[in-house]
Amino acid sequence: MRRGSRRLFLWLTVLVVVVGACSGSDSATFDEISLGLNSRAIDTTIEGRDRATNEDVVADGEQKTPEASPDGAVVPVAYRTSNIGRDIIFTADMVVAVSDVASANAEATRIVGRLGGFLFAQQSNGSPEPRSTLTFKVDPEVFHIALEELGSIGEVRTQNVSASDVTDRIVDLESQIATSAASVERLRALLAEATDIKEVVALEAELVARETQLESLRGQHRTLQDQVALATIVLAITEAASTPDLAVLMTAYPGHDQGSGCPGVHDGIDIDQDGPATICYEIVNVGDTYLADLEVRDPVLDLEIAEMVVVFGDLDELLEPGDSLLLAAEITVERDLRTQTTVTAVPVNEDGTPISGPSASRTATYFVDAVDPGGIATFSEGLEASWNWLVSFGQVLLLLAGALLPFVWVPLLVWFVWRLMKGVRQPEVVTEES
Repeated sequence: MRRGSRRLFLWLTVLVVVVGACSGSDSATFDEISLGLNSRAIDTTIEGRDRATNEDVVADGEQKTPEASPDGAVVPVAYRTSNIGRDIIFTADMVVAVSDVASANAEATRIVGRLGGFLFAQQSNGSPEPRSTLTFKVDPEVFHIALEELGSIGEVRTQNVSASDVTDRIVDLESQIATSAASVERLRALLAEATDIKEVVALEAELVARETQLESLRGQHRTLQDQVALATIVLAITEAASTPDLAVLMTAYPGHDQGSGCPGVHDGIDIDQDGPATICYEIVNVGDTYLADLEVRDPVLDLEIAEMVVVFGDLDELLEPGDSLLLAAEITVERDLRTQTTVTAVPVNEDGTPISGPSASRTATYFVDAVDPGGIATFSEGLEASWNWLVSFGQVLLLLAGALLPFVWVPLLVWFVWRLMKGVRQPEVVTEES
């Protein structure tokens, strides 16, 4: 009986050891699998999204910049993500120019919120150069959708997207964490059995160092997992720099016909004095913004836009880029004229809202010469012509006298010398006394 009991106890002991070993192995395997799954989990709650192939993922650290369109803007590139069993950190930064920074901020936040993301950070500046920098966190599955929709709120100036594969780094951290945790447990066991004070102090110091290292590794691991779990988009919103500009072309022709003869003659014109003439103003929007509140001022002709005839266009409508407006001013030419016409306009959005910045302004000149029409002169014109002739003749005499005055002493000197010589040569007359 005693021998049988010992044999039974031996078999039970072996069975317990085997079962314990198997249980420990299964537990370790489950923990490892669980940790791996947690580090690689990607939320797939959004159904119906397109999945990209493995080639869509940019290599570690590589950045791709979209090409520029002919008008200077950047054509956004759609980056698609997929669950490829790797730990990928997706990041992007883009600059979008808009007409209203505050409205664009609200629109960008709504877009990201609708996709399940959130605003992580914001920095805004006001006048004179409004700018806002928004940092968003979104699920990697909607990363490319967020980029496309955020780029639609304005004109994309720059866009950079990168994808970093950190799978090896995470695996390495997990290995270091496991090793460091095992080391900490061993030190704790040794510390529990230590009795010597010096040994206890040394073990406690080493334990603190190992625990600090372990927490640092776990912090790095959590940071990478967070970056993998949520993609980062940094969106800079700036105010679109408008360049309002206009061109003014002036022409003229004789007569008054409500501007029907516009455009007229370029580079100046001759008009009979006191005759009628029509000045044409062709105004073209050569900038990139709408123009409103058009004003035309000419101090030489003493004209304003309210006194002009609209030949083509509508002063009550916005002047779109590339469009033109034709005005006419009817005048009477009393003298030679050199006009100084200044045209100004206010840059506005398509809805008529003024855009902050300088106004569009342009000054143009034109020459109108008043000529004598000729014909039979009147009595007053003849009298005026005679008087002008007498004045001119008198001016000639004065000029001649001024030219001869320095030489007047010459004949006087000749006469004096002649008289002197004549007096010397005359003989003395002697009279005899009777």
